[in-house]
Amino acid sequence: MGISLRPKHLKRYKDIALLLIKHGRSDVVKHAGLQDALEPDASVETTTGESKAEELAQDLEKMGPTYIKLGQLLSTRADFLPPAYIHALTRLQDKIEPFPFEQVEAIVSGELGVRISKAFSEFDAKPLATASLGQVHRAAMHDGRVVVVKVQRPGIREIIAEDMEALEEIAGFLDKHTEWGRRYEFGKMLDEFRRSLWRELDYRQEARNLSTLGANLLEFPGIVVPTPIEDFTTSRVLTMEFIRGKKITELSPLARLDFKGADLAEELFHAYLKQILVDGFFHADPHPGNVFLTDDHRIALLDLGMVGHITPQLQENLLQLLLAVSDGRGDDAAGIAIKISEPKEDFSENTFRQRVASLVSEHQESKMDQIQVGRVVLEITKISGDNGLRVPAELTMLSKTLLNLDLVGQTLDPKFDPNASIRRNAEKIMQQHVWKALSPGNVFGNLLEVKDLLGRLPSRLNRILDAIANNELKLKVDTIDEDVIIEGLQKIANRITLGLVLAALIIGAALLMQVETSFRIFGYPGFAILCFLGVGGGGLFLIIRILMHDRPSKK
Repeated sequence: MGISLRPKHLKRYKDIALLLIKHGRSDVVKHAGLQDALEPDASVETTTGESKAEELAQDLEKMGPTYIKLGQLLSTRADFLPPAYIHALTRLQDKIEPFPFEQVEAIVSGELGVRISKAFSEFDAKPLATASLGQVHRAAMHDGRVVVVKVQRPGIREIIAEDMEALEEIAGFLDKHTEWGRRYEFGKMLDEFRRSLWRELDYRQEARNLSTLGANLLEFPGIVVPTPIEDFTTSRVLTMEFIRGKKITELSPLARLDFKGADLAEELFHAYLKQILVDGFFHADPHPGNVFLTDDHRIALLDLGMVGHITPQLQENLLQLLLAVSDGRGDDAAGIAIKISEPKEDFSENTFRQRVASLVSEHQESKMDQIQVGRVVLEITKISGDNGLRVPAELTMLSKTLLNLDLVGQTLDPKFDPNASIRRNAEKIMQQHVWKALSPGNVFGNLLEVKDLLGRLPSRLNRILDAIANNELKLKVDTIDEDVIIEGLQKIANRITLGLVLAALIIGAALLMQVETSFRIFGYPGFAILCFLGVGGGGLFLIIRILMHDRPSKK
């Protein structure tokens, strides 16, 4: 049975079906019943052989903002897509035609409650940059501060809501009725996507992210984060400090001579290790388009709509994983990946360990300045998916972040070695992690837990002592069933006894064969023959008993 098609979603069903057919998943279209959404004469060129990854990225751009963001999410799923697709979707750009300034003016005035001329002394009508969710304009405050104003695209929330309804129906059907869906759990993937996208649509959350990251990176003088202007920020309008600079991808070889790229790359990598392994809060989308080089030769981190959160326990495991990868310890890396992941029923641990060890060994044999730790972690997540191991979402987001960071580091300094940077900064990161664990908040929290334990201890001890005094203390031990053991021992004893009797009869029959007697059967001493017949009957009975009553092992 196919999907129950809703008329208002027919165009979206058609677009998704055409995309799946074009990129080699026409079987999914057939099983899902999406062919009903196609026009009778609809035809599309199916990609043969390896699908063109760049073409998929372009098709997603044409389908609109929801699918652009979906492509960016899929770029974190190395267990789902081949490396070529991961690379193409990681670089997916959401450039789109700007919407008219009249709409910008209406949105800003409506959100801030005043006319643009009252809020800003200047406001450029031409946007600095456009994207699928909004666009950015340069402006100036009445106190002289130069700012940028990010304005959300009109009607974008309604478009995304309708797209999500169609995607949820398709994901739910695939999870229930296809092996492909059961393996990759599209429903869970879509839930994660929805939460991420709605957070990104709330510009107040992005303003909080900017403030948090800026405070966390104060110790790095070479890195700057724009400061939000809270009084001029709402859910659809974000006003923040304007930072002069250029994208690092636009720097000419001559311009790179003006600053020390190796020092900047090292400081940037150290800052990200601190974000991930100490703060537990990190900028999750540091692709080269979001990293600027300021006019005073500092690194500016922009666009904090997508961030990641990591728990303290996972931070320790991730640090161990990164050190294992950078040191070439493949088996340790595999063990840590298993520890932080959830095995499925078809998980093959031996195969997984062998493939991870081989992967780390191959990269270790490369030249040190060619190793990309982000790509190694990304491939570990792919191996996990292939072998029935569900890795945490934080690891897939981390792998994409590190992959982008590798690209930025190599852009700043082609000889930058991320593995060496991890080893250089590991000791400092561990010290910061320990000091964070010993912070007053954590210490007081532990003391409160100890206080609670000591407060409850007397009453608990009284209950235990009363139970002992009244002979009411009971211990529940979950062990094997003793009745089953006794029954088994009885079977063994009975069969041993029967075997001994049969053996005695055989020996006795053999001795009686030497005794002369008038009672004969088939010309042989009769008593001896009767003993042999008894032995044969007893042996046959024992065999039948074993075959009929011994149960095979459940394993």
